[in-house]
Amino acid sequence: MKKALLFILLIIIVSCKNEKKTATTKKIIGKTIPLKYAKGFTITDFDNYKILEIKSPWPNAEESYKYILSDSNIKTPIEKIVVTSTTHIPSLELLSVEQALVGFPGTNYISSEKTRQRIDDGFVRELGKNEGINTEVLLELNPDLVVAFGVDGTNKTLETAKKANIPVIYNGDWVENSPLAKAEWIKFFGVLFNKEKKADSIFNKIENDYLKAKQLASKVKNQPTILSGAMHKDIWYLPHGTSTEAQFLNDANVNYLWSDTTGKGSLALSFEAVFAKAKDADLWLSPSNYPSLEALGKANSHYTKFNAFQNKTIFSFTNTTGKTGGVLYYELGMARPDLVLKDIIKICHPELLPDYVPFFFKPLQ
Repeated sequence: MKKALLFILLIIIVSCKNEKKTATTKKIIGKTIPLKYAKGFTITDFDNYKILEIKSPWPNAEESYKYILSDSNIKTPIEKIVVTSTTHIPSLELLSVEQALVGFPGTNYISSEKTRQRIDDGFVRELGKNEGINTEVLLELNPDLVVAFGVDGTNKTLETAKKANIPVIYNGDWVENSPLAKAEWIKFFGVLFNKEKKADSIFNKIENDYLKAKQLASKVKNQPTILSGAMHKDIWYLPHGTSTEAQFLNDANVNYLWSDTTGKGSLALSFEAVFAKAKDADLWLSPSNYPSLEALGKANSHYTKFNAFQNKTIFSFTNTTGKTGGVLYYELGMARPDLVLKDIIKICHPELLPDYVPFFFKPLQ
């Protein structure tokens, strides 16, 4: 009888240990929201909460950052938000949540008519500069979230916000290495405002228009030669062949003269090296921020020796601005790569888009 009781007791103990082990090792598996191009963030849905992970908040970031979106952490949908880059504005407007914006550092840089009106009406407060946000105004606004833009994560103002229990999330859309990857960050804002389906729909339309334009250009046999950039002091800066800017040119099916180069940042060349290769280039795109041919020629008389200058085939987005002078390309170009690509195709292959009027790029006069 004693042996039987001991045997039963042993079974109970082993069973309890196994149950405890099973309970402690069981993991809750969330549903990862699929992304087609973006590599810098992920969204995982656990039904009662979501985890937003920012993998690349800035170049060469050594760690990723995870944020819990739930009733007890960062509560969604966000009702009051501060963003810190003009590239964030289009996503808010596309998702129809621009009314949530309560503050921005450098409001004069914002070009969108819709958000400019909200600024003029006093609904969006000026916060100073991105590197030194006005902490007093920020704490007074007490937003539900600050979406930050940073190059290394060292911003004392944002640390002050965190200490005041204002959540801060770094947005790394600009770190992505392709036009469509950058545009897909609208899904980052979609999850913050519980508008995931709308964000998907908007991105799918942008992607479809981009790929249709690329396919249209791929059939053209004539590839005009392209020069880009301009000099700063004695150095000519222009895009690497692996840059986002060069990818636009590749997808527009043109002959970018430095398409075979690789690297991050910009190419830095002497005037002589650029002139030897691009003197006879058919087109010159994005010659820094010069607003006219006269200003370009006065900045450096060597520019006038290029065929593109003499033929007046220089195109820039500098002159497409909002009413306070903000360059619209810097605000909307990242969110609407389809428009950027169509602009370049129209310039380089005008016969392909006979009825299209370039949105950003205009010829220098």
